[in-house]
Amino acid sequence: MSLTRIQSLCVAAVLNDCCNQLNKLSSELSAHMRQEKYSTAEAQEKARVMKLKSDCEYISQQMSNLQAQLIEEQDFSCLLQEVEETDQAKNTENAKREAKRELASKTQTLHRQQQELRQKTENLKEMCKCAKRLSKQVDIQALKMEKRKKLEEKLQEQQLKRTQFETNKAESDLEKKRELLKDQLQQQAEVHEAKKKYLHYRHEELQQLQLDWQQRTDMMLHEVEHQLNEVNCKRAITLDKLAELKRTFREMEEVVLEDRKEQEKLRRQQEENMAATKIQAWWRGVMSRRGLGKKADKKKGKKKGEGKKKKK
Repeated sequence: MSLTRIQSLCVAAVLNDCCNQLNKLSSELSAHMRQEKYSTAEAQEKARVMKLKSDCEYISQQMSNLQAQLIEEQDFSCLLQEVEETDQAKNTENAKREAKRELASKTQTLHRQQQELRQKTENLKEMCKCAKRLSKQVDIQALKMEKRKKLEEKLQEQQLKRTQFETNKAESDLEKKRELLKDQLQQQAEVHEAKKKYLHYRHEELQQLQLDWQQRTDMMLHEVEHQLNEVNCKRAITLDKLAELKRTFREMEEVVLEDRKEQEKLRRQQEENMAATKIQAWWRGVMSRRGLGKKADKKKGKKKGEGKKKKK
């Protein structure tokens, strides 16, 4: 949007006054900051004063730029451009904050899943330790059974030696007892084998479960990495599109500004031509009414010649 020369000069004068007031305010704030000695409790007040000073300097700079553009081009597009740039910067900052929040939430979920996986692996380790402990106990029991078996065999041999001179009935009783002991030992051995097989099967199941959890964690980590790569690719594509849009917007803005300048030049030329024609017409009318110029001199010369002829 363009202004007339008078309007632009008026606005430039107002902006100059505002710039002077802002510069005075900035210098007063600087002097106040040099004179005052802020304590630790007044650090917030000092930060607020520094922020106010920087805002005053920034506004003064923008007003100076706008004043220069108004004086030179009778236009204030730089202010609109600055507003658009600040809006774009805010939008980009908001987009970055949203991306950071999403990434933080994903990392938190991943961290929580890792903690759960660690807890499960610790439980599996505890179960493996328990299985090892049980296997050790079974081995100890087997050793005890073997020792007991050896002791029983020794006792049986001693009893056989002692009862060699006993009757057949005693021998039959001893044989029965021996068979019973063998059956018990065989049963205990079968129970021991069954327990050993169960513990071995349970150990294999735990190992398989551990492998499954490891594969799941690897797959989850791969998926998270893939998602992060997709997010980075999308971010790069959006940034490229944004840069392309900025470039096209600048080109279109330059074309519009050049078109406005051409139209303004044509309008000024037309106004100057109309004013020149009006001035020429007014001047001709004045010259013709007052009898000035070359035509009036010629008419006066003719009138004088006719008067002399009549006198003769």
